[in-house]
Amino acid sequence: MILLNPGPVNVSERVRKALNRPDLCHREPECAELLQGIRQKLLKAFLPGAESEYTAVLLTGSGTAAVEAAVLSSVPHGKRVLVLNNGIYGERITSMVGVHRLAVPELKMDWTKRPDPEQLRLALRQHPEVHVVAMVHHETTTGLINPVKDIADVVDSQNRAFLVDSVSGLGGEPLDIAGSHMYMVAGTAGKCIQGFPGMSFVLVRKGFMERMKSYPKRSWYLHLPHYYESDQVASMPFTPAVQVAYAFNEALDELLEEGVANRIQRYKKASARIRQRMKELGVKPFLPADHQSNTITCFHLPNGLAYQTLHDRLKEQGYVIYAGQGQLESTVFRVANMGALSPQDIEGFLAAFQKVLEATTVRA
Repeated sequence: MILLNPGPVNVSERVRKALNRPDLCHREPECAELLQGIRQKLLKAFLPGAESEYTAVLLTGSGTAAVEAAVLSSVPHGKRVLVLNNGIYGERITSMVGVHRLAVPELKMDWTKRPDPEQLRLALRQHPEVHVVAMVHHETTTGLINPVKDIADVVDSQNRAFLVDSVSGLGGEPLDIAGSHMYMVAGTAGKCIQGFPGMSFVLVRKGFMERMKSYPKRSWYLHLPHYYESDQVASMPFTPAVQVAYAFNEALDELLEEGVANRIQRYKKASARIRQRMKELGVKPFLPADHQSNTITCFHLPNGLAYQTLHDRLKEQGYVIYAGQGQLESTVFRVANMGALSPQDIEGFLAAFQKVLEATTVRA
């Protein structure tokens, strides 16, 4: 089955075979070596030249676990979080901080709009209690890319900490983490890194990690300093997903061999081909071109074609697409092109889509 949803993604046979490596106890030195290798490869891939300034914390859990760990670990007593919200995943961060009553009123935008840096600057001046600004990099609700560097510049100028949910961004979109002074960036194995779901991570500036050691422990499992301190003695505080880690390690090897910039270009080329063909077929994108990511395109459903019908007829031909979320559930569909997909996979999907579209037009 060809997965055109934003995770889990199709993986290579090489990554899949890594799951079959010998069973390993997580308290053995071989496991510590495996996990340390993953941390080093994450820094090499996403912080080239600045590896010594950051640490990579691994968690067993989805990307949401990494984001929640970052949020809950990053707020001192008496301080708050400001969330920039223009999609479902921005809303999710708002919900995370809301549970612990750590939020100030969010900056909420229409799902087609990007945050305004000057509006953020004003909000931070009005809310000195804000310690952390949180934003989604790639809002997969619509496939929108947020202006991370512009927001990072404002956050840095106001001496606040910037937390980026790049779960669907890392490996698919350019991101200058060190150059933009990002304190924390959350990611996962099972999207653009092309591993399996089940392991996630947070890239953290080391100085900020040292400060977080004195912050309140709001979760036992998701407290990042707990993991960091265990890393220093080549251990893990909880049982990791060892077999998934084998595959994660292999996926990172593939990423480094391909090169992050080359992978981004591969994804960009695939999305451009999808958008070009959809335009030829009269299917309209939900976002303007300059807002779109390299790995997801959100399209308006063609007249007379319900999502479930489109989904089911494509699945019969071996292709899985994704529904809209929230208020867009009945009006759009999404096509992701992240994962180990070949040009032939993309062309096969486009041919299958055209077949469904033509059959619907004939019946109508």
